[in-house]
Amino acid sequence: MSPPMPASSFLDALRGEGLTVVEVGEWRTHNRNHKGPWGPVHGVMIHHTVTQGTANTVRICKDGFEALPGPLCHGVITKDGTVHLVGYGRANHAGLGDDDVLNAVIAEKALPPDNEANTDGNRHFYGFECENLGDGKDPWPEVQLEAIERAAAAVCRHHGWTARSVIGHLEWQPGKVDPRGFTMDAMRARIHDRLK
Repeated sequence: MSPPMPASSFLDALRGEGLTVVEVGEWRTHNRNHKGPWGPVHGVMIHHTVTQGTANTVRICKDGFEALPGPLCHGVITKDGTVHLVGYGRANHAGLGDDDVLNAVIAEKALPPDNEANTDGNRHFYGFECENLGDGKDPWPEVQLEAIERAAAAVCRHHGWTARSVIGHLEWQPGKVDPRGFTMDAMRARIHDRLK
């Protein structure tokens, strides 16, 4: 069980992992903390955005929608591998998911099927939204995949977590398909190698 790292430590961890980071507005205090606590944190969740274009993607992830206010993640990883920080604290990214999956993440064990939506994921996960149409055809540039790997590894390194603490939205909430276009097993293998 870990308290979330301070925003300055999050920024330092990402930059320390070799990432290009852009700070967007008042990201350090842009959150949904009035809706409930953030923490203890147990892992990192990866998403795709179903959007196109850096400016549009970052704006949507920062501001959200009328039905789902922003921030929609902590960092947006765009096609060029840049991490845009849009919020810090509780963010509308994970929603309700499976408590058995959370327990597996905490224990850093193999994930069971996600067949329930009974646990608040926004409280317990860092979230990275990754620019991609999510149609299985939109390519994932290597520089973007490496940035996802580095960003997840940065958080894991800070908390002393293994790659098993990194999951996709599709492994958390029934009916979700993101990220689509690469497998989370392959991404966890990359993160594992980086953490070595």
